[in-house]
Amino acid sequence: MLLSSLTFLCFTFYASAFSPKFLACQLKKPGGISSLLGCPEGTVFVSPDSTAAHFQTVQSAVESLPEDGPATILIGEGEYHETVNVTRRGPLTFLGQLDATSAFDFSGNASTRNLVKIWNNQFVVTGEDDAQSAVLLVAPSFNASLIGAGPTGAPLQPLSGSSDFKAYNIDFENRAANFSISQALVTDISYANASFYGCTFASFQDTWYTGRNASTYVVDSIIFGQTDYLFGFGTAWFEHVTLANRACGGGLVAWKGTNLTDAPNNRYGAYISNSRIIRSPDANATTVTDEQCFLGRPWNDLATTVFLHTYMDDSITPVGFKPFDSSRPVIANTTFYAEFESYGPGGNTSQRVSDHILNATSAKDFTLEKVFLGIPAWIDFGYLY
Repeated sequence: MLLSSLTFLCFTFYASAFSPKFLACQLKKPGGISSLLGCPEGTVFVSPDSTAAHFQTVQSAVESLPEDGPATILIGEGEYHETVNVTRRGPLTFLGQLDATSAFDFSGNASTRNLVKIWNNQFVVTGEDDAQSAVLLVAPSFNASLIGAGPTGAPLQPLSGSSDFKAYNIDFENRAANFSISQALVTDISYANASFYGCTFASFQDTWYTGRNASTYVVDSIIFGQTDYLFGFGTAWFEHVTLANRACGGGLVAWKGTNLTDAPNNRYGAYISNSRIIRSPDANATTVTDEQCFLGRPWNDLATTVFLHTYMDDSITPVGFKPFDSSRPVIANTTFYAEFESYGPGGNTSQRVSDHILNATSAKDFTLEKVFLGIPAWIDFGYLY
């Protein structure tokens, strides 16, 4: 089912919000008023149908920008069937247009209030890298975007991409995804810093990828998936998000690590904080049964995944985590799985295979500041939700 048809979703606990810094720019303007009123100087306007638009596709707007220096793209209401590839080093902000009649309706959420949908329908075929199916890529080159296979993935690249990519109030969808096809990514963020606010990400397998030397932050957003739909090799923090299980396969999270990831003094890993895990409204009893979904499995034996104060419904299995597959039938002691204050029907940790059930003292090792080795300047902490 396409996300565009999921307008009945009611994640009222996580209402999509806005950034006061950009709201004046994002709100649709009445006729006769420039769409760029209230926008940062030099903002590029994209729209599929407005005569005032600089470009009709997001990718053409991205390609028009210089390599360095900050830039802003206002994306007008509509659907954009394309792959967006951001290779520039300089800071870049995507702003999804909002309607003033619904922007302040906090009974809604990202899937009902966002007006901008960027989508494609690519999936991985034999001989392709997973990255070639992504809807949004933020990476300095094609080789840097590659994911590769096995426990170490694609070769390390001596490159760096965007120092600060941001996206607000946009739905990113891979519409090729269903229960029977292969990987169909939504994001590939590699060798870059990227943050997302009030967005949705929808696929089935491998929805979200934070790659090598990448740091990502997602807040007030919804992520739909089935198999390993948060996966990666970098550092990813998910704050106040809804993880919506469309089905169960593999784990919610599949992460790789390096010899630098021995917790608690690690950097690389996936961290889910103040969030919730639920059965997606477009799932049913045959795709998500009680106690069927695993929180994670280790993509390699140095994986790190930490859940902090997260609600879990009854789709989560009591053991929580699982080995990757029959080739590694036991979760290694170098894998770090941890939970702090999990709650809800699936949040009972008494039968967890992980022995890292954190208390208030040990949980202090896993704050945003400690994970990112400081307060990241590329995160918009002024975003309201």
